[in-house]
Amino acid sequence: MMAKKKILAVPEGGIFLKRDVEILKNHFEVKTAPTFNRKKPISSIPSIFKILKGTLWADVTFSWFADTHAFLAVLFSKIFRKKSIVVVGGYDVEKLPEIGYGAMRNPLFAKVVKFVLKYADKILPFSDFVAEEALSISPNSNLDIIPLACDTQKFVPGGQKENLVLTVCHIIKTNIARKGLRTFVESAKHLPEVRFAIVGAHVDESINYLIKISPPNVGFTGFVSEEELINWYQKAKVYCQLSFQEGEGPGGAIGEAMACECIPIISLEAIALREGAGDCGIYVPYGDVGATVEAIKQALNSSPELGRRARERMRNMFSMEKRDNELLRVINEVLK
Repeated sequence: MMAKKKILAVPEGGIFLKRDVEILKNHFEVKTAPTFNRKKPISSIPSIFKILKGTLWADVTFSWFADTHAFLAVLFSKIFRKKSIVVVGGYDVEKLPEIGYGAMRNPLFAKVVKFVLKYADKILPFSDFVAEEALSISPNSNLDIIPLACDTQKFVPGGQKENLVLTVCHIIKTNIARKGLRTFVESAKHLPEVRFAIVGAHVDESINYLIKISPPNVGFTGFVSEEELINWYQKAKVYCQLSFQEGEGPGGAIGEAMACECIPIISLEAIALREGAGDCGIYVPYGDVGATVEAIKQALNSSPELGRRARERMRNMFSMEKRDNELLRVINEVLK
Protein backbone atom coordinates (compact mmCIF):
# COMPACT_ATOMS: atom_id res chain seq x y z
CA MET A 1 0.00 0.00 0.00
CA MET A 2 1.40 3.39 -1.04
CA ALA A 3 2.17 5.74 1.86
CA LYS A 4 0.01 8.83 2.09
CA LYS A 5 1.54 12.12 0.99
CA LYS A 6 2.22 14.54 3.84
CA ILE A 7 0.88 18.08 4.18
CA LEU A 8 1.86 20.83 6.62
CA ALA A 9 -1.06 23.23 7.12
CA VAL A 10 -0.56 26.71 8.62
CA PRO A 11 -1.72 28.55 10.64
CA GLU A 12 -3.50 26.18 12.98
CA GLY A 13 -6.71 27.41 14.55
CA GLY A 14 -8.33 29.46 11.76
CA ILE A 15 -11.91 28.46 11.00
CA PHE A 16 -11.41 28.23 7.23
CA LEU A 17 -8.19 26.24 7.56
CA LYS A 18 -9.88 23.88 10.02
CA ARG A 19 -12.48 23.08 7.38
CA ASP A 20 -9.81 22.44 4.76
CA VAL A 21 -7.76 20.33 7.18
CA GLU A 22 -10.78 18.07 7.69
CA ILE A 23 -11.01 17.70 3.91
CA LEU A 24 -7.28 17.05 3.51
CA LYS A 25 -7.25 14.42 6.25
CA ASN A 26 -9.51 12.28 4.07
CA HIS A 27 -6.67 11.89 1.56
CA PHE A 28 -3.35 12.84 3.18
CA GLU A 29 -1.36 12.76 6.39
CA VAL A 30 -1.71 16.26 7.85
CA LYS A 31 0.12 18.21 10.53
CA THR A 32 -0.40 21.85 11.52
CA ALA A 33 1.90 24.62 12.71
CA PRO A 34 1.11 27.96 14.42
CA THR A 35 1.25 31.35 12.80
CA PHE A 36 4.01 33.92 13.26
CA ASN A 37 2.54 36.90 15.10
CA ARG A 38 4.16 40.00 13.62
CA LYS A 39 3.04 42.05 16.64
CA LYS A 40 4.85 39.67 19.02
CA PRO A 41 7.96 38.61 17.08
CA ILE A 42 10.03 37.44 20.06
CA SER A 43 7.36 35.16 21.51
CA SER A 44 6.62 33.88 17.99
CA ILE A 45 10.17 32.65 17.31
CA PRO A 46 9.23 29.03 18.24
CA SER A 47 6.68 29.05 15.43
CA ILE A 48 9.50 29.61 12.91
CA PHE A 49 11.11 26.37 13.99
CA LYS A 50 7.78 24.52 13.97
CA ILE A 51 7.11 25.65 10.40
CA LEU A 52 10.67 24.69 9.43
CA LYS A 53 10.36 21.26 11.07
CA GLY A 54 6.95 20.74 9.48
CA THR A 55 8.24 21.69 6.05
CA LEU A 56 11.10 19.21 6.31
CA TRP A 57 8.55 16.49 7.21
CA ALA A 58 5.98 17.38 4.55
CA ASP A 59 5.73 16.88 0.82
CA VAL A 60 3.78 20.12 0.45
CA THR A 61 2.94 23.10 2.64
CA PHE A 62 -0.63 24.45 2.59
CA SER A 63 -1.02 27.99 3.94
CA TRP A 64 -4.07 30.15 4.47
CA PHE A 65 -3.51 33.83 3.57
CA ALA A 66 -0.30 35.42 2.26
CA ASP A 67 0.92 36.45 5.71
CA THR A 68 4.25 35.91 7.47
CA HIS A 69 3.52 32.22 8.15
CA ALA A 70 3.00 31.69 4.40
CA PHE A 71 6.21 33.58 3.65
CA LEU A 72 8.09 31.17 5.94
CA ALA A 73 6.37 28.09 4.52
CA VAL A 74 7.04 29.14 0.91
CA LEU A 75 10.64 30.16 1.69
CA PHE A 76 11.43 26.88 3.46
CA SER A 77 9.67 24.94 0.69
CA LYS A 78 11.91 26.58 -1.90
CA ILE A 79 15.09 25.96 0.10
CA PHE A 80 14.32 22.29 0.73
CA ARG A 81 12.70 21.59 -2.64
CA LYS A 82 9.22 20.99 -1.32
CA LYS A 83 5.98 22.17 -2.90
CA SER A 84 3.87 25.04 -1.56
CA ILE A 85 0.23 26.04 -1.91
CA VAL A 86 -1.29 29.25 -0.53
CA VAL A 87 -4.98 30.18 -0.27
CA VAL A 88 -5.45 33.94 -0.64
CA GLY A 89 -8.33 36.33 -0.30
CA GLY A 90 -9.42 39.55 1.32
CA TYR A 91 -7.04 41.41 3.62
CA ASP A 92 -3.78 39.99 2.27
CA VAL A 93 -4.26 41.23 -1.30
CA GLU A 94 -6.24 44.41 -0.57
CA LYS A 95 -5.25 48.08 -0.42
CA LEU A 96 -8.21 50.20 0.72
CA PRO A 97 -6.86 53.31 2.48
CA GLU A 98 -10.31 54.94 2.43
CA ILE A 99 -11.46 52.49 5.11
CA GLY A 100 -8.03 51.69 6.59
CA TYR A 101 -8.02 48.09 5.34
CA GLY A 102 -5.64 45.85 3.46
CA ALA A 103 -2.14 44.44 3.92
CA MET A 104 -0.90 46.14 0.76
CA ARG A 105 -1.10 49.54 2.47
CA ASN A 106 2.06 48.61 4.41
CA PRO A 107 5.14 48.75 2.11
CA LEU A 108 7.07 46.16 4.15
CA PHE A 109 4.21 43.71 4.38
CA ALA A 110 3.46 44.25 0.68
CA LYS A 111 6.88 42.71 -0.02
CA VAL A 112 5.88 39.64 2.00
CA VAL A 113 2.68 39.26 -0.04
CA LYS A 114 4.52 39.71 -3.35
CA PHE A 115 7.10 37.07 -2.38
CA VAL A 116 4.36 34.56 -1.53
CA LEU A 117 2.39 35.23 -4.70
CA LYS A 118 5.52 34.96 -6.86
CA TYR A 119 7.18 31.88 -5.39
CA ALA A 120 4.37 29.60 -4.19
CA ASP A 121 3.85 26.68 -6.56
CA LYS A 122 0.11 27.30 -6.56
CA ILE A 123 -2.03 30.21 -5.41
CA LEU A 124 -5.68 29.44 -4.63
CA PRO A 125 -7.91 32.55 -4.66
CA PHE A 126 -11.44 31.78 -3.56
CA SER A 127 -13.20 34.14 -5.98
CA ASP A 128 -12.67 35.69 -9.40
CA PHE A 129 -12.38 39.08 -7.70
CA VAL A 130 -9.54 37.90 -5.44
CA ALA A 131 -7.80 36.33 -8.43
CA GLU A 132 -7.80 39.69 -10.22
CA GLU A 133 -6.42 41.41 -7.12
CA ALA A 134 -3.64 38.82 -6.83
CA LEU A 135 -2.69 39.16 -10.49
CA SER A 136 -2.53 42.94 -10.16
CA ILE A 137 0.17 42.41 -7.52
CA SER A 138 2.01 39.49 -9.15
CA PRO A 139 1.03 39.00 -12.82
CA ASN A 140 2.89 35.70 -13.17
CA SER A 141 1.34 33.93 -10.18
CA ASN A 142 0.20 30.37 -10.83
CA LEU A 143 -3.50 30.64 -9.93
CA ASP A 144 -6.31 28.15 -9.62
CA ILE A 145 -9.64 29.56 -8.38
CA ILE A 146 -11.41 27.30 -5.88
CA PRO A 147 -14.46 28.84 -4.16
CA LEU A 148 -14.97 28.33 -0.46
CA ALA A 149 -17.55 25.76 0.54
CA CYS A 150 -20.60 25.92 2.76
CA ASP A 151 -21.59 22.96 4.93
CA THR A 152 -25.23 22.68 3.89
CA GLN A 153 -25.70 19.59 6.05
CA LYS A 154 -24.89 21.59 9.16
CA PHE A 155 -26.41 24.93 8.15
CA VAL A 156 -30.02 24.02 7.45
CA PRO A 157 -33.39 25.78 7.61
CA GLY A 158 -35.63 25.10 10.58
CA GLY A 159 -38.79 26.52 12.09
CA GLN A 160 -40.76 29.60 11.16
CA LYS A 161 -39.02 32.64 9.71
CA GLU A 162 -39.47 35.89 11.62
CA ASN A 163 -39.36 39.56 10.65
CA LEU A 164 -35.75 39.53 11.72
CA VAL A 165 -32.83 41.15 9.86
CA LEU A 166 -29.43 39.76 10.71
CA THR A 167 -25.77 40.49 10.13
CA VAL A 168 -22.86 38.49 11.53
CA CYS A 169 -19.34 39.77 12.23
CA HIS A 170 -16.87 40.68 14.95
CA ILE A 171 -17.60 44.15 16.28
CA ILE A 172 -14.28 45.89 15.93
CA LYS A 173 -13.35 49.39 14.82
CA THR A 174 -12.23 48.38 11.32
CA ASN A 175 -15.53 46.58 10.68
CA ILE A 176 -17.70 49.66 11.30
CA ALA A 177 -16.93 50.89 7.79
CA ARG A 178 -15.80 47.68 6.10
CA LYS A 179 -18.87 45.64 7.08
CA GLY A 180 -21.32 48.53 6.68
CA LEU A 181 -22.44 48.33 10.32
CA ARG A 182 -23.37 52.00 10.51
CA THR A 183 -25.61 51.59 7.46
CA PHE A 184 -27.19 48.53 9.09
CA VAL A 185 -28.16 50.31 12.32
CA GLU A 186 -29.19 53.51 10.50
CA SER A 187 -31.55 51.42 8.36
CA ALA A 188 -33.14 50.02 11.50
CA LYS A 189 -34.25 53.53 12.51
CA HIS A 190 -36.56 53.61 9.48
CA LEU A 191 -38.12 50.22 10.28
CA PRO A 192 -38.96 50.42 14.01
CA GLU A 193 -41.42 47.51 13.80
CA VAL A 194 -38.69 45.16 12.48
CA ARG A 195 -36.17 43.41 14.69
CA PHE A 196 -32.46 43.77 13.78
CA ALA A 197 -29.52 41.89 15.29
CA ILE A 198 -25.73 41.99 15.00
CA VAL A 199 -24.30 38.61 15.99
CA GLY A 200 -20.63 38.43 16.87
CA ALA A 201 -17.98 38.97 19.50
CA HIS A 202 -17.29 42.47 20.85
CA VAL A 203 -13.57 42.81 20.21
CA ASP A 204 -13.00 46.42 21.25
CA GLU A 205 -14.78 49.53 22.52
CA SER A 206 -16.48 50.20 19.17
CA ILE A 207 -19.53 48.32 20.53
CA ASN A 208 -20.20 51.39 22.68
CA TYR A 209 -20.31 53.61 19.59
CA LEU A 210 -22.73 51.27 17.81
CA ILE A 211 -25.03 51.05 20.81
CA LYS A 212 -25.04 54.84 21.08
CA ILE A 213 -26.18 55.35 17.45
CA SER A 214 -28.59 52.39 17.35
CA PRO A 215 -32.38 52.49 17.86
CA PRO A 216 -34.08 50.17 20.38
CA ASN A 217 -34.94 47.55 17.74
CA VAL A 218 -31.26 46.63 17.20
CA GLY A 219 -29.86 43.86 19.39
CA PHE A 220 -26.23 42.86 20.02
CA THR A 221 -25.65 39.24 20.99
CA GLY A 222 -21.91 39.18 21.59
CA PHE A 223 -20.14 35.89 20.95
CA VAL A 224 -22.43 32.91 20.30
CA SER A 225 -21.77 29.21 19.83
CA GLU A 226 -22.16 27.64 16.42
CA GLU A 227 -25.42 26.05 17.53
CA GLU A 228 -26.77 29.46 18.61
CA LEU A 229 -25.56 31.02 15.36
CA ILE A 230 -27.47 28.45 13.30
CA ASN A 231 -30.56 29.22 15.37
CA TRP A 232 -30.23 32.90 14.53
CA TYR A 233 -29.91 32.11 10.82
CA GLN A 234 -32.96 29.86 11.00
CA LYS A 235 -35.11 32.60 12.55
CA ALA A 236 -33.98 35.46 10.31
CA LYS A 237 -35.77 36.03 7.02
CA VAL A 238 -33.18 38.58 5.85
CA TYR A 239 -29.40 38.58 6.03
CA CYS A 240 -27.46 41.80 5.31
CA GLN A 241 -23.83 41.94 4.21
CA LEU A 242 -23.43 45.66 3.47
CA SER A 243 -19.65 45.55 3.16
CA PHE A 244 -17.40 47.97 1.32
CA GLN A 245 -15.45 44.94 0.14
CA GLU A 246 -15.17 41.24 0.92
CA GLY A 247 -12.95 38.51 -0.47
CA GLU A 248 -14.48 35.39 0.98
CA GLY A 249 -17.44 34.84 -1.32
CA PRO A 250 -19.96 32.21 -0.21
CA GLY A 251 -17.79 30.39 2.32
CA GLY A 252 -18.44 32.73 5.22
CA ALA A 253 -21.53 34.10 6.92
CA ILE A 254 -23.33 34.97 3.69
CA GLY A 255 -23.23 31.35 2.53
CA GLU A 256 -24.25 30.02 5.94
CA ALA A 257 -27.22 32.40 6.01
CA MET A 258 -28.28 31.45 2.49
CA ALA A 259 -28.01 27.75 3.39
CA CYS A 260 -30.53 28.49 6.16
CA GLU A 261 -32.85 30.14 3.57
CA CYS A 262 -32.14 33.74 4.53
CA ILE A 263 -32.62 36.26 1.72
CA PRO A 264 -29.28 38.07 1.22
CA ILE A 265 -28.96 41.85 0.83
CA ILE A 266 -25.49 42.75 -0.39
CA SER A 267 -23.67 45.94 -1.30
CA LEU A 268 -22.86 46.34 -4.98
CA GLU A 269 -19.22 47.03 -4.14
CA ALA A 270 -18.72 43.60 -2.53
CA ILE A 271 -17.90 41.83 -5.79
CA ALA A 272 -16.90 38.46 -4.32
CA LEU A 273 -20.17 38.26 -2.38
CA ARG A 274 -22.08 38.99 -5.57
CA GLU A 275 -20.29 36.05 -7.19
CA GLY A 276 -21.62 33.83 -4.42
CA ALA A 277 -25.19 35.10 -4.16
CA GLY A 278 -25.83 35.48 -7.90
CA ASP A 279 -29.47 36.11 -8.80
CA CYS A 280 -30.60 35.14 -5.29
CA GLY A 281 -29.36 38.42 -3.81
CA ILE A 282 -30.81 41.92 -3.57
CA TYR A 283 -28.13 44.54 -4.20
CA VAL A 284 -27.74 48.07 -2.86
CA PRO A 285 -25.05 50.77 -3.18
CA TYR A 286 -22.59 50.77 -0.29
CA GLY A 287 -23.60 53.19 2.46
CA ASP A 288 -27.01 53.98 0.93
CA VAL A 289 -29.44 53.82 3.85
CA GLY A 290 -32.52 54.61 1.74
CA ALA A 291 -31.80 51.86 -0.78
CA THR A 292 -31.05 49.42 2.05
CA VAL A 293 -34.36 50.16 3.78
CA GLU A 294 -36.26 49.55 0.54
CA ALA A 295 -34.34 46.33 -0.08
CA ILE A 296 -35.17 45.07 3.43
CA LYS A 297 -38.85 45.83 2.87
CA GLN A 298 -38.72 43.95 -0.43
CA ALA A 299 -37.05 40.95 1.17
CA LEU A 300 -39.42 40.82 4.14
CA ASN A 301 -42.40 40.89 1.78
CA SER A 302 -40.99 38.34 -0.65
CA SER A 303 -42.06 34.73 -1.10
CA PRO A 304 -40.24 32.00 0.86
CA GLU A 305 -39.26 30.67 -2.55
CA LEU A 306 -36.40 33.19 -2.75
CA GLY A 307 -34.91 31.77 0.45
CA ARG A 308 -35.27 28.23 -0.87
CA ARG A 309 -33.49 29.25 -4.07
CA ALA A 310 -30.66 30.72 -2.00
CA ARG A 311 -30.18 27.40 -0.22
CA GLU A 312 -30.24 25.44 -3.46
CA ARG A 313 -27.55 27.70 -4.90
CA MET A 314 -25.29 26.89 -1.95
CA ARG A 315 -26.00 23.15 -2.26
CA ASN A 316 -25.40 23.01 -6.00
CA MET A 317 -22.47 25.39 -6.49
CA PHE A 318 -20.56 25.63 -3.21
CA SER A 319 -20.76 22.22 -1.58
CA MET A 320 -18.07 20.72 0.67
CA GLU A 321 -17.82 17.82 -1.77
CA LYS A 322 -16.98 20.19 -4.61
CA ARG A 323 -14.17 21.88 -2.63
CA ASP A 324 -12.92 18.44 -1.57
CA ASN A 325 -12.63 17.34 -5.20
CA GLU A 326 -10.96 20.57 -6.31
CA LEU A 327 -8.39 20.62 -3.49
CA LEU A 328 -7.52 16.98 -4.18
CA ARG A 329 -7.10 17.72 -7.88
CA VAL A 330 -4.79 20.72 -7.29
CA ILE A 331 -2.61 18.99 -4.68
CA ASN A 332 -2.17 15.92 -6.86
CA GLU A 333 -1.19 18.18 -9.79
CA VAL A 334 1.35 20.05 -7.66
CA LEU A 335 2.88 16.80 -6.40
CA LYS A 336 3.37 15.26 -9.85
